Amino acid sequence: MHIELPKEIIAAKEMARKFAEKRLAPLVKKDYQEGVARPEIVGEMGKLGLFGCLIPEQYGGTKAGYLAAVAMSEEIAKVSASYAGSFMCQLAGPPLTILEYGSEAQKQKYVPGIISGKTIALFAATEPDAGSDLLSMRGTAIDRGNHYLLNGTKTWITNACIADVGLIWLYTDKEKRRHGISCFAVDMKSLNGIKTKKIEKMGLACSETGEIVLEDVEVSKENLLGELDGGYPILMFTLSNTRLFAASRALGVAGACLEESLKYARERIEFGHPIGEFQMIQSQLAEMFVEHEAAKLLVYQVAMNKDKGIHDMTELATAKYFACEAAVKAAMTAMRIHSSYGFSLEYPIHRFLRDAVAFPMTEGTTNIQKMIIAKDILNK
Repeated sequence: MHIELPKEIIAAKEMARKFAEKRLAPLVKKDYQEGVARPEIVGEMGKLGLFGCLIPEQYGGTKAGYLAAVAMSEEIAKVSASYAGSFMCQLAGPPLTILEYGSEAQKQKYVPGIISGKTIALFAATEPDAGSDLLSMRGTAIDRGNHYLLNGTKTWITNACIADVGLIWLYTDKEKRRHGISCFAVDMKSLNGIKTKKIEKMGLACSETGEIVLEDVEVSKENLLGELDGGYPILMFTLSNTRLFAASRALGVAGACLEESLKYARERIEFGHPIGEFQMIQSQLAEMFVEHEAAKLLVYQVAMNKDKGIHDMTELATAKYFACEAAVKAAMTAMRIHSSYGFSLEYPIHRFLRDAVAFPMTEGTTNIQKMIIAKDILNK
């Protein structure tokens, strides 16, 4: 199977692949075991232009498009799913959201730094008791005349402990439910009352994840993003972009699982033959290949349609759901093909599995994606 990609997309994909092999591959094994995240690598990715694909040139971007960004994210994820996650924070999340809803001053202040990788960004809506049910969040922003007073706790936030700036969603009028949520651009390191704590997790070890506690944080009214009480549509816009890159990250990991499994099946000798000659192994490889190809078509289709101005939430939910579940299955299959070597820390398979199990949970769970799909097809 072959997808005919434009020459410029192939070049972008190749650039990302070379960067991943040269810069990330030598570090990933040791850093993963030690849980080391390197913000300087995010800066290097930004310098190469990996995060500028969706941003106009006037703010430092290249406007290369969604397909270019997805292709590069996929290649980075084959080597490190942790650093592929940077596409959600440094490209699809805060900068694109600020570009869409921010004032000109906000765009000038934040977007160039984020996409260059010089400014580490986060976006935060999830709370300890508000994950998929975001309307259950308790965090508030109270109008105090010339500023807002922010209070609340956000959790499972990428870059929580290292970010320079964050988009944070809080209630400005809880009685209005979804019509009472606002979004704020918060300078994370210069304001009093912000505390963070790292969350230890089983995978994505080279990506910082943590909790943010806001205690009477004073934020200027100039930091309100978009309209007062207009934060819910902004959040949906953000997720409509970050979910695509969650899917492309899963696509990259599944591709790595397939490549490693094919290599192992050709080299591993059992009963005098390469294990790739055995029908059970062939069946596993064929299933992995077919699901990976299907996921690629779904993810690339969303990206190509977005480049045409088509933003189909059901199409996106389908790609996110399928690609993330396929990555988990690919990692489990790769583990079985490698057998005890897959369980060994010497091979990358354990890392693929530990990373992949996070994908169906991030940027909207598998069940949420199924709900979006079901509602749409039932209404049709």
